[in-house]
Amino acid sequence: MVGLIYLYLFLLPLTLSLLFVPFARRLASRFNLLDRPNGRKAHNDSRPLLGGLAIYLAFILTLGIQLGGFYLFKDTAFFANTFPLLVRQADLLANVLPQMLAILGGATLMLVLGLLDDCRREGISYKIKFAVQFLAAGLLVLVGIQTTFMPTHFLNILVTVLWIVGITNAFNLLDNMDGLSAGVALIATLLLIVITGIQSQFFSAMILCILAGAVLGFLRYNFHPARIFMGDAGSLFIGFVLASLTITTSYVVPQSASLLPVLIPVLVLSIPIFDTLSVVLIRLREKRPVFLGDRRHFSHRLVKVGMTPRGAVIFIYLIAATIGVAAAFLPYLPVWAQILALVQAVLVYLMIAIIMEVRKNHNEEPTEDTQTFTHKLTWRLQ
Repeated sequence: MVGLIYLYLFLLPLTLSLLFVPFARRLASRFNLLDRPNGRKAHNDSRPLLGGLAIYLAFILTLGIQLGGFYLFKDTAFFANTFPLLVRQADLLANVLPQMLAILGGATLMLVLGLLDDCRREGISYKIKFAVQFLAAGLLVLVGIQTTFMPTHFLNILVTVLWIVGITNAFNLLDNMDGLSAGVALIATLLLIVITGIQSQFFSAMILCILAGAVLGFLRYNFHPARIFMGDAGSLFIGFVLASLTITTSYVVPQSASLLPVLIPVLVLSIPIFDTLSVVLIRLREKRPVFLGDRRHFSHRLVKVGMTPRGAVIFIYLIAATIGVAAAFLPYLPVWAQILALVQAVLVYLMIAIIMEVRKNHNEEPTEDTQTFTHKLTWRLQ
C-alpha cells in the first residue's frame, strides 16, 4: 500500500506537469517572457521561460489536493479501511503541518522572487535576492526547522540558514545548460525518496515523490534541445524545497556506526555544491565579480574538453547518481566504509578538477613573453 501511495503521488504531479508545461510555453511566448541569447548563454535563440511556474503548480496542486482530501475524509470508514497507515499518521501530520506550511510559504516566496527576476530584462539585484532568501530561511527557523548535530543552538541556526540559502542559489547557478538543473534535482530527489522511504519517514518521502513527478514532467520538455526553460522561478523554487526537506529529514538510524550519515545531503547535492564553489573560485582567481555570470560552469568546461552539451549533462547525471547511491548506504556501513565512501566522493571531484585545470592550461593562448621567446628560438634554429 505504501508503494502504491508513493507511485500515485509521483504520477499525479507528473501528469499535471506534462499538461502545464505546454501551457506555460504559450503563456511565456504571448507575454514575451523569453530567455534571449547573449555572450554567456549556451543557446543561440530565444526560449520561453515560465517552466518553473508549471513545476510549482503541479507540485502545489497535488499537495493541496492530498491535504484537503485527507482532512475531509480521514474520519470516514472507507478511508480508514483503505488507508489505515495514513490515519495512524494523523497526529504526526498535525504536528508537522506548521513546518510544511512554512516550507510552502518560503518556496512560494522563491517562486515570486524568481518570476520577478525573469520578467525584468535587467534582473533583480543580488542584494535583494539574498535579503528575500535569508527572510525565507529565517521563517523556517522560526517554526523549528533547523539542524541538530552542531554543538550549540546558534551554530545549528547558522548552518541551517547558510545551507538553505546556499543550496537555493546553487541550483540557480546550475541552471546553465539544457536539462542540467532539473535532471540533477530529479536524481537527488529520487535518492532522497529511497533514503526516507527505507527509514519510514512517510511525509518527507511523499513530498519528495510529488516534487520528483513535477520535475520529471518539466524535464520532458527541457532536455536538450530544450523547448522551455525553468527560469529563476523554477531553480530557486526547486533549490529551496530540496534544501528545506534535507534539513527536516533524519539520516542517522539506530544501527548507524557513527554520525557521518548527516553528510548525506552534502553528497546527494554535491553537483550543485561543486559547481557553485568551483565557479566562485575561478571568478575570484581571475579577479572578476562573483555575481557576474559567465561560461566557467562545470558543464561549460566539459564542453570545452570536447563533450557535446547533451553528453556533458549526461556525464554530470552519472556523477550525481554514482556519488548519491554511495551516500544512500552510509547509515548502514561500518565506520571505515563510511569514511571510504566520503573519500571516494572527494577523489572523484579532485580528479575532475585536475582534468579541467590541465585541459585549461593546454588550451590557453601563449603569453606575449612566451611568443617572443618562441620566435627567437625558431630564428636561431633556422
